[in-house]
Amino acid sequence: MAQALVRFLAAQHTELDRAEVPLLAGVWAIFGHGNVAALGEALSAARDSLPTFRAHNEQAMAHAAIAFAKASRRRRMMACTTSIGPGATNMVTAAAVAHVNRLPVLLLPGDVFANRRPDPVLQQVEDFGDGTVSANDCFRPVSRYFDRITRPEQILNALPRALQVLTDPAECGPVTLGLCQDVQAEAFDYPESFFEKRVWRCRRIRPDDAELHAAAERLTQARTPLIIAGGGVHYSGATDALCAFAERHGIPVAETQAGKSALPHDHPLNLGSIGVTGTSAANVIATEADVVLAIGTRLQDFTTGSWALFRNAARQIIGLNTQPFDAGKHRALPLVADARAGLEELSQKLSSWRAPETLRQQARDEKSRWTEAVDKATASTNAALPSDAQVIGAVQRFASPSDIVVSAAGGLPGELHKLWQASMPGGYHLEYGYSCMGYEIAGGIGVKMACPDREVIVMVGDGSYLMMNSEIATSILLGTRLTIVVLDNRGFGCINRLQRATGGESFNNLFEHTDHAALPDIDFVAHASSLGAQAEKARSVAELEEALARARSADRTSVIVIETDPLIATEAGGHWWDVAVPEVSTREAVRDARAHYETALQQQRLGD
Repeated sequence: MAQALVRFLAAQHTELDRAEVPLLAGVWAIFGHGNVAALGEALSAARDSLPTFRAHNEQAMAHAAIAFAKASRRRRMMACTTSIGPGATNMVTAAAVAHVNRLPVLLLPGDVFANRRPDPVLQQVEDFGDGTVSANDCFRPVSRYFDRITRPEQILNALPRALQVLTDPAECGPVTLGLCQDVQAEAFDYPESFFEKRVWRCRRIRPDDAELHAAAERLTQARTPLIIAGGGVHYSGATDALCAFAERHGIPVAETQAGKSALPHDHPLNLGSIGVTGTSAANVIATEADVVLAIGTRLQDFTTGSWALFRNAARQIIGLNTQPFDAGKHRALPLVADARAGLEELSQKLSSWRAPETLRQQARDEKSRWTEAVDKATASTNAALPSDAQVIGAVQRFASPSDIVVSAAGGLPGELHKLWQASMPGGYHLEYGYSCMGYEIAGGIGVKMACPDREVIVMVGDGSYLMMNSEIATSILLGTRLTIVVLDNRGFGCINRLQRATGGESFNNLFEHTDHAALPDIDFVAHASSLGAQAEKARSVAELEEALARARSADRTSVIVIETDPLIATEAGGHWWDVAVPEVSTREAVRDARAHYETALQQQRLGD
C-alpha cells in the first residue's frame, strides 16, 4: 500500500507557467516506528520521482511545506510523514496554520495497527470508551479532509478525494491520512489506471450573473469605495488584474497581511496595510468607505479593527471570494468567484464608471503623510537599543526589490505590515492567520525552495528563535541559504506591551519580569554557529547593514543578531483591537483600561 501511495503521488502534475510539473515537490519525513518500515522503504525507492527531505522537528517540517505552498501560490505543495504518537501530534499545530490560512499540505502520520493484535503499541493513545480513537484524531478539527486507512484498497478513494481538496480553490487546506502501520505493508492488486499521470489545473470559478449585477450596481452608487486585497489575490494570480481594475475605476487599495505586495508599495493607489496594524492612510479611507470590495480575504479581526474600523453607517461590503463562507460574512453582498475572473467581469460590468477624483486626491494626501511617518520611524539611529522599526529600516535599505521577507508572530508582523515596502508580488511572506511562533526559520526554507532565485530574509524575535531554531541545521543540510536577522529584546516584548496596554503590570514576558533564579545570558551567535550557520552580532544599525552585505555573498545560511528595545513600537497608524480587559480589578490601571475598552466597544458595528 505504501508503494502504491508513493507511486500515485508521483504521478500527479500541475500546470505552472504553461509547463507541466510535478504537483508535489517532495515529502518531508522524520521516520520512526509507524512509517519507517513501509512508507520509508517506498520513499527510498522513489527518490528520483518524489524527493524526500529530512528535517529536525515535525512541526517545523510541516511549516516548511506550508510556506512552500504559499510561496507557490497554492499551485504546488508538499507532503509530510511522521511516526505515530508525538511525531504525529507535533504536526497538529502546523495543520492549524494551514487550516486557518487556507493552504494545502498533505499530512501522512503513522497510525496504530488496524488489526489491533499488538495493542497497545508503543506511543498508542487509548480511549477507555472508544476503541477506534488514536492520536491522529487530534487532526480532525484542523483538517479539511481526514481519513484513516485501515485497509489497503481504501486509498483508491481516499487519495483522489485528498487531491481534490488540496487543489480546490474553495476547499483548499490541510488533508490528513492516518496510515495504519500494518496496512502500509499489506499488498493489494491495484489497477494500473490508478497510477496514470493526471494534471490538476487551476479552477477559475466565474461569477453568477445575479451576484455580478448586484455588486456592480452597488459599486456605481459609491462615493468613497475601498478595495481590500487579501491572500486570494495572490493565489488566483490576480495581481495584474487588481492593478488594472483599481486604475480603470480609480479605487484605492489596502492590503491584508496575506495580501501585502499585491500592488507595488509605490503605486499611487496603494494605501498600504489596513486595520490594527494598518497605515493611517488606509485606515482613514476605510473609516469613511461606503463600499468595501473585499477580495480573497477572511476579514479577520486584525483586518477589520475588530469590526470597529468601518464607521460609515451606509457602508456595504462586497465579498469577492471563491469560498461562500467568506464571501457572505457580515451581511456582505457575496460575489463567489475566482479573484482574477471576478475582477475582470466586474470591470466589464462597471464599464467606464470611476470613483470621484476627490477620493483619489484624499488618498494621495493621506499616503504622503504616511510616507513621512514611515521615513521617520525607520530612519537610521545610533541608539544602543534600536526599535524594531529601525532594524526594519536597515533591512529595507539593504534589500533588493526581488527579495522576500519572511516572519510570523510577535511584534514584527505589526511593524512589517505597516512599514515594509514590497516591490514585487510575493515579496512579503508573513504567517499571521494563526500567528504561530516558530514558523519563521522553517517557513524561510519552504519559501527558498519555492523561489530559489530570490533572496530570502527571515526576521525573527528571540522568543520565536528559542521556540524553534533547529531548522537552521536543515537549511545547511539542504543548501537552502537564508539570511536570518534575530531581534533580541530578551523576552516576549510584544505581549509585554499588550499586557501593559490593558492595564497589567509587566509579568512573565520579559526575562527581567519573571520570578527567576538567574537571568539567562544567551549567546545566539554561538548557538547559530553550532548549527552550521555563519553568525555574527551587530552592535548598531550601521553594523547591521554591513553584516547584511556580508550575508548576501555567503555560501550558507547567515544569522545576524541585534539587541532591540522591547518597549518601543511604531505609534503612527494602527487601530483599536478587541482584547477583553477585566471588569473587576484591584489595580487602578486595569480599571482605567476597562473604561477605555468599554468606550471603544461602542464603535463596533457587528449587525449592519
